[in-house]
Amino acid sequence: MSWILLTLLAAFSQSWRNAFQSRLSQTFSTVAVTLARFLWAGPLALLYLIGLYQWRPVALPQFSLVSAFFIVAAALMQIVATALMVVLFKQKNYAIGAGLAKSEAPMSAFLGVLFFGTSLSLIGWLGVLIGGLAVFVLSTAQGIKQLSLKTVLLGLACSTAFALTSLWIREASLSLALPFPYSAAWVLLLVIAVQTLLLVGYLVCNDRRSLVMMFKKPTYVVLTSLASFIGSFGWFSAMSLQAVPYVKTLGQIEVLFTMLISYFWLKESIKSKDVIALFMVGIAAILVMLH
Repeated sequence: MSWILLTLLAAFSQSWRNAFQSRLSQTFSTVAVTLARFLWAGPLALLYLIGLYQWRPVALPQFSLVSAFFIVAAALMQIVATALMVVLFKQKNYAIGAGLAKSEAPMSAFLGVLFFGTSLSLIGWLGVLIGGLAVFVLSTAQGIKQLSLKTVLLGLACSTAFALTSLWIREASLSLALPFPYSAAWVLLLVIAVQTLLLVGYLVCNDRRSLVMMFKKPTYVVLTSLASFIGSFGWFSAMSLQAVPYVKTLGQIEVLFTMLISYFWLKESIKSKDVIALFMVGIAAILVMLH
């Protein structure tokens, strides 16, 4: 049950993080909005890790070149994925942009089986595929003709980047040879640290004005970082316990949270196809929990 509860927490937090980033994207550059996800999440991740060691000390991790590769690769790919998500927000409305990127679940299943030794049961595959179909229904809520080729390609690129990030995070966690949740906590802190240093360095060199504005108008930046930390804590922990495709398929329950936020907070309408997609996501979630 632990991975299920952690995934639900992650999905709920991620839906709010996406909403906050959607607001930030109206006034900040893509890189600045991407940084908002990590800026204050790093200190929170450090406090969480310190708290774990205060609660019950264990050995420090022994890093290898393999674990270092997975951590750095995951950090870079998540930056790319987040930047693509921000660009998606500017292509279509919030709900469709988030929906296109959620094809991460079937993408992680195919990549996991092909390159990462992931194995799925027949029921698990059925859940993943139904979830992927639900994402397609959601993404075409205004009709297939309303989707431009550019938006579709951006959505697929975004979902692929998120899938690779998740798969590398799981591999990094497994490579540290630490008990749960310490392995997940170390990977969480190190990935966020790499991302923050890279993005702050870029803005210092190329866009100092945006960096200064992030501290002058911190409300949505702090909210984005907080939601991102809680979401990442849930994802990283769940993926340390369970195969990525199962976690990400269950995580598509985020569609429900996204719809509610889109309707009540962003004042966007909900189409009948969105309800159908939500029903399919529910079926997919049940199947992966029963796998």
